[in-house]
Amino acid sequence: MKVAVLSDTHGQISNTTEAIRQIERYQPDAVLHCGDIGRPDIVPLFRGRPTHFVFGNVDRDEALFAPMFDGTELIGHGRFADLTLGTVRIAMTHGDDPKLLRKAIRSGDYDLVCHGHTHVRRLETISSTLVLNPGAMHRAAEYSIAIVELPSLNVEFVTVNHN
Repeated sequence: MKVAVLSDTHGQISNTTEAIRQIERYQPDAVLHCGDIGRPDIVPLFRGRPTHFVFGNVDRDEALFAPMFDGTELIGHGRFADLTLGTVRIAMTHGDDPKLLRKAIRSGDYDLVCHGHTHVRRLETISSTLVLNPGAMHRAAEYSIAIVELPSLNVEFVTVNHN
C-alpha cells in the first residue's frame, strides 16, 4: 500500500495541480493533506483518490471547506486525524499546535505522525514513531511531497516543479 503526503498548498492551484501530477505517477491508495489547504477549491482537485485533510492555521474559516468534503473520497478531519491504513496507525495534524503534535508523537499510539507548518522536510524516528513532514507546496526553497510505503514506512521525498 502507498500513501502520498503533502502539506501547505496555501491555495496555490498551479502548484497543487503539479503535485497531484507527481502523486498520480505513484498511484497511491490514499493521499494525506497536512493542512494549510488555503482555499476550498483546492479540495476537489484531489477527486479520484481517497484524500484525508486536516486544517492548518491558514484555514481559518473551516465552514467554507465543509461543502467540499463528501465523507468518502474527500474527507475532512478538522484539526486532527486518527487513521488506520492497512495495519498502520497514523496521526495527522498541521503542526501549528506544538502541544498537539508532541502529544501525538509521544503517545506511542501511532506508527506514523504526519505534519506540515514549517515548510521544511522532516523524517525522524522518535521512540517507535516515524515523524514525517513532506515539506510544502508554497513558500519553500524546494517544493516537495512524500510517498510512504505501508507497512514498511519507507519514505521517498519527491521534488515538485513549481510555476
